[in-house]
Amino acid sequence: MTDAESKLWSRLRNRQLDNVKFVRQFPIGPYVTDFAARSIRLAIELDGGQHSEGKDAERTKIIEAHGYRVIRFWNNDVMENVEGVLEAIVHEMHIARGE
Repeated sequence: MTDAESKLWSRLRNRQLDNVKFVRQFPIGPYVTDFAARSIRLAIELDGGQHSEGKDAERTKIIEAHGYRVIRFWNNDVMENVEGVLEAIVHEMHIARGE
């Protein structure tokens, strides 16, 4: 697990965020997402310097085809502004719930 994944997981685990259960390394189709909230079909992906826009776009498309909403963050955003990342996740959680 990267430092960014570890930092974000420490804030997602044990239903800390809006009482939603997140899991790590969740398989969706041929991919394994960094985090997922199965109950609201939300997948979170963290990207570092090794990611490719084209491959990430294809990956997102396939995960979405399995009925999941996908949100992506850069590792450095998590490391430098975890509160802002959490706010964005909560916003996406509300959208995923239709609120």
